[in-house]
Amino acid sequence: MPYHYAVCAHSPARPAAVFAALVRAATWPAWSPIDTAALEGGGDPGEPQRVGDTRLFRTGRAVSRERVVELVPDQRLGYENVGGPFRSYRGTVELAPAPQGGTTISWTADFTPKWRLTGPLWSRYLTRFMQRMADGLAAYAAAADDRAPAG
Repeated sequence: MPYHYAVCAHSPARPAAVFAALVRAATWPAWSPIDTAALEGGGDPGEPQRVGDTRLFRTGRAVSRERVVELVPDQRLGYENVGGPFRSYRGTVELAPAPQGGTTISWTADFTPKWRLTGPLWSRYLTRFMQRMADGLAAYAAAADDRAPAG
């Protein structure tokens, strides 16, 4: 059975500034609960990722492998979790200019856990975890965007 989560955050930063942080795995530990980030194959995690890149994120003892499957500059990042506790997992981060200025960040995913009856647990956990991700990204991008309004 497929499950879903959706979280949102607002950043005073421009979509380009939010996107710049989002597509550089090296920034993730600075704005999220993730401890370390690397690229599979040894690429530079400080460079913008490309479609096909696989990012390795470590949080505590857990390692997440995520393949970038879609990039629309300043608008969208799509990724799939590779392996792990999911039969399938497709996440999307959508960026849109906010009516009050800045950027609305919408982070969603559809997923199917490998183990029956764990879907509701994963849904609750991921909703909380990904809200922290979206909020952290919003704040980090605001601090990095020299054209964002002072706050």
